[in-house]
Amino acid sequence: MPLSSCPALTLPRPSSCIFPRSIPINKPKPYSVFFKLFISNVGFGSIRHFQTAACRALCDSSDGEIEGNAGLEIAKGDAFSILNFMEQRGVRPNFHTYASVLDTFFSLRSLKGVQRVHGVIMKLGFDTESVLSDRLFNLYYVLGDFVSASKVLVDLSHRSVALWNRMIADHLRKNEKTQVISFFMNLLREFQSVNPVIFSGALRACTGNSACWPLVQQIHGKIIRTGLTADPIVCNPLIDLYSKNKSIDSAILVFDEMCSKDNVSWVAMMSGLSQNGLGKEACNLYFHMHQSGIIPTPYVLSSILSACTKTELFDEGMQIHAQSLKLGFCAETFVGNALISLYSRCRSLEFAEKVFYEMSSHDGVTYNSMISGYGMFGNSERAICAFKEMQSSGFKPDSVTIASLLCACASIGAIQKGKQLHSYVLKAGLSSDYIIEGSLLDLYVKCADIDTSRQLFDSTNKENVVLWNVMLVAYGQMGDLSESFNLFSEMLVAGMEANQYTYPSILRTCTYYGELDLGEQIHSMTIKTGFQMNIFVCSVLIDMYSKCGVLERARQILNRQTEKDVVSWTAMIAGYAQHEHYVEALKTFEEMRCHGIKPDNIGLSSAISACAGLKAVSQGLQVHGQACVLGYSTDLSIGNALVNLYARCGMIMEAYSAFEANEVRDDVSWNALISGFGQSGHYEEALVVYKQMSQKDIKANLFTYGSAVSSSANIADIKLGNQIHSKMIKTGYDMEIEAANSLVSLYAKCGSIGDAKLVFNKMPERNEISWNAIITAYSQHGRGKEALQLFEHMKEEGLKPNHVTFIAVLTACSHVGLVTEGLNHFHSISKEHGLVPKPEHFVCVVDILGRAGQLDRARRFIDEMPINPDSMIWRSLLGACTIHKNIEVGEFAGHRLLELEPHDSATYVLLSNLYAVTRKWECRDRMRQVMKDRGVKKEPGLSWIEVKNVIHSFFVGDRLHSLADAIYEHLEELNKRAVDIGYKQDKYCLLQEIEQEQKDPTAWIHSEKLAVSFGHMKLPPEVPIRVIKNIRVCTDCHNWMKIISRVVGRVIILRDSYRFHHFEAEDCSCGDYW
Repeated sequence: MPLSSCPALTLPRPSSCIFPRSIPINKPKPYSVFFKLFISNVGFGSIRHFQTAACRALCDSSDGEIEGNAGLEIAKGDAFSILNFMEQRGVRPNFHTYASVLDTFFSLRSLKGVQRVHGVIMKLGFDTESVLSDRLFNLYYVLGDFVSASKVLVDLSHRSVALWNRMIADHLRKNEKTQVISFFMNLLREFQSVNPVIFSGALRACTGNSACWPLVQQIHGKIIRTGLTADPIVCNPLIDLYSKNKSIDSAILVFDEMCSKDNVSWVAMMSGLSQNGLGKEACNLYFHMHQSGIIPTPYVLSSILSACTKTELFDEGMQIHAQSLKLGFCAETFVGNALISLYSRCRSLEFAEKVFYEMSSHDGVTYNSMISGYGMFGNSERAICAFKEMQSSGFKPDSVTIASLLCACASIGAIQKGKQLHSYVLKAGLSSDYIIEGSLLDLYVKCADIDTSRQLFDSTNKENVVLWNVMLVAYGQMGDLSESFNLFSEMLVAGMEANQYTYPSILRTCTYYGELDLGEQIHSMTIKTGFQMNIFVCSVLIDMYSKCGVLERARQILNRQTEKDVVSWTAMIAGYAQHEHYVEALKTFEEMRCHGIKPDNIGLSSAISACAGLKAVSQGLQVHGQACVLGYSTDLSIGNALVNLYARCGMIMEAYSAFEANEVRDDVSWNALISGFGQSGHYEEALVVYKQMSQKDIKANLFTYGSAVSSSANIADIKLGNQIHSKMIKTGYDMEIEAANSLVSLYAKCGSIGDAKLVFNKMPERNEISWNAIITAYSQHGRGKEALQLFEHMKEEGLKPNHVTFIAVLTACSHVGLVTEGLNHFHSISKEHGLVPKPEHFVCVVDILGRAGQLDRARRFIDEMPINPDSMIWRSLLGACTIHKNIEVGEFAGHRLLELEPHDSATYVLLSNLYAVTRKWECRDRMRQVMKDRGVKKEPGLSWIEVKNVIHSFFVGDRLHSLADAIYEHLEELNKRAVDIGYKQDKYCLLQEIEQEQKDPTAWIHSEKLAVSFGHMKLPPEVPIRVIKNIRVCTDCHNWMKIISRVVGRVIILRDSYRFHHFEAEDCSCGDYW
């Protein structure tokens, strides 16, 4: 009998004897009474039809009927009373009955009631009914009993698609992605068709698991076959998955095939482009969306603004801000937060504040964004004010808030405010938060409080690898390499696994101190732990090997990198430029651009520096143009590189203009000008700039002093060199190894070999460059045997000689005629030291043999060389032939030299000298005529001498000096005194400055003689006469100076283009072997 045909119930009026007084008379009656009244009116036979309705009526009980736990127990009791009543009447409830009862307990949120009914269902065998199983799973899931829900799933023999949906959602919630994938595979076997929700869940389970990539492609294929390629539910996670796995082209393909795109689709695609470094394309997609008439939601706007912030597309971000204003979304919290982050990152704090105050409401993220922005600017005062406002607005600061505040204090070294925040952290019980721990440690590290840093580090549980990394950086900054390595070892012993930031921390310290051996050990560890291909580790390894001069190894790492970023490319370019591999630097720069990587300011400045090294002005200006296009027109590092480019190319006015164009100038700007002029040979200009820098009270650094000392050395300005040395002593730079090395070279080039040795002996530490400088000094001053003794001391101290060392050693052997020793040292280059001889070493050997008069042997050595002889080798042989008057070998060498350098005046002069000393006057005149016909002009002989801080220059037969008459008169007197004690003019010595017809009567007017005469007139008797000559001194002048040193009783020091000559008491340091 259907329920609709049942007779209407006539219920008696409620009375106090039936209902408790506590129940108002206008409330519905307890359903147990209602059910009994129904039975009495309808009869037993109608129970089968009414059982479900009764249970559902019980389920619909109002809140007014049940008060508190007592009422809840009454309702539960009523449900079971109905079931007991049915059993007493012999009526067995069916699964619909239990479904209704379950709904009753669910409405009462009674987990125990559901579990009790579940037990009854299992006893009666109804647990196989899909209706009850689905309902039990859903009830357990909603009531939070996930263990019971999982048991229900396991016991099911057949699961509906809806249940599979719930199962997948359940395991995704618990991040059990492997189980979700297993469910999905089972689902494909059980059902022919799968709904979009299940596809979406399976795709989300594949996120972050590269091993699932084949399954992703399989799912994508299934989506295509089932015609779901236009469904956003399926396509949105697919776009996200492809984007996160760097398959951005596939993501774009999925996006383009979607007929109907929702806001999530656009956000997923824009985020994907941004994540793959295509921020510009993400912005273009947004603008396309906007032009298509699709109105972006606040969520879309916040997403694209975040993308602009991440990729530093600030101009585009401002355009989107303008559109947000038109749409009226700027007051939205999500949009406002994104705008604050954008303007904070682009250092437009005023705009960030304006957005903040115009927002309709703020949340914790808003305040964190503002505090973070203040932290970027180092404005700890305003950051703390924002923090207080955040607290007064009822928002509780989190770890991000405190970390941003600590960052603001650390950036400006405000350690006292940082300590106040530290106290707040302790009071608030936040000291164990790993983000705050790291920020506190970073604060003390940046404020150079290493003791507090260590105490704080030791007080932590040390389970956070970030803390170890920060301490590694701290010891690196303090210059304690041993402590850095000890801490790194301690970290490994403690069972901590080094990550992609740990290795760069310790490797940077190795790079800074040039500890290549230790760096190679760390490199080996990265290979064992699988970090050798990590982008951060690779970039630091490239930087380490590049700066340590192991360029081939650095290039190998770059070539093996699967993912190269701008940092890796830039490290390689800078390494090439630093070690003067300028061509390779520019090739690598172009290669980077071909790979679509935009150079940063460091890469651009390194490329300009490489152009400066090649003196390629036009190419350097092209790179500068690229820098301007990329927005670096006012970048100081690029401006300094441009100054150096002009200066090294000798373009003095342009260099000054570029220097003045820099809105801000630092010590690097001045150094670029000084070093650039020095490297281009404009030593006087370099020293003028140095003096201007000193006058402006700009603090000089190690590089400044090194460049100034180098320029002083090249013009032998010992007085200015002494002044610079004094300043270095006052500032403590004189003990720096690089500075001391430059001082050794200064005194050596100024002829003060004793001062050079004094500086060398005082050095607290010496490297290969130090030894090379002192060995070269003794070699150039004709003290070859002492130079060789120093070479042996160098090896005893465990330092490995390099190519420069052997040039100095071989030159020492050449200057003192040690042929056998020289050849032995040459052969040891490869046999004992594993080096490959360079062309300069072969030149030295030819010079050794040539000076010793073994010209035929020298020629045979050249023929047997493994390299093609260059102009230096033939020039050395030709010079030796001139000394020993060997016309045959000399002509052979001269002709080879003319083939290589037909326009070099030195070759013609050397051949002319050869013909002159062998009295072949016709050949000499013919050679000079060839020289004239070819338009080759010889370099004029010049000599310089400094008197009272003024440098005086002389040329052959010079009459332009203001004291010319007095100089010539004094020179005539000196010449007479020299003749009186045995000086005889060498009539057949070719004077390079004048023609043959002028030679004999005026041989004594060579430029160096004029300089010596002037020096003897003007310098105090106790001061040595120091003269510099740009070409080699002739034999006649050499002999004349020996005798004059005895005549005037003083030391004469001559530095020509080959070596130093110390004349004293009719003797020369070269031993007449020059």
